[in-house]
Amino acid sequence: MIYTIFLFILAGIAEIGGGYLIWIWLREGKPYWYGIIGGIILILYGIIPTFQKFPSFGRVYAAYGGVFIILSVLWGWGVDKKTPDTYDWIGAVICLVGVSIMLWGPRH
Repeated sequence: MIYTIFLFILAGIAEIGGGYLIWIWLREGKPYWYGIIGGIILILYGIIPTFQKFPSFGRVYAAYGGVFIILSVLWGWGVDKKTPDTYDWIGAVICLVGVSIMLWGPRH
């Protein structure tokens, strides 16, 4: 379970970090190499989920969506200095509960 959580966090950081580098390259006029590095990181993001042990691509990526929401709120708070409000935190907790149900809920 620790390995699974580690992969979710690593992929989330790669997805958000790579996207952020491309964002600031195109929207804030940073040098082109920000975009190149962002693209490389996004390629790594595409590779990292393949190390998950879950058999279903759809379930893994749906769960990643919930994790990314939480990580995006934290990224915005830490990097963009935008303090999350109560509704951001409530939504993040709901996503975390949903991810947990999807991945570890009992199946027949």
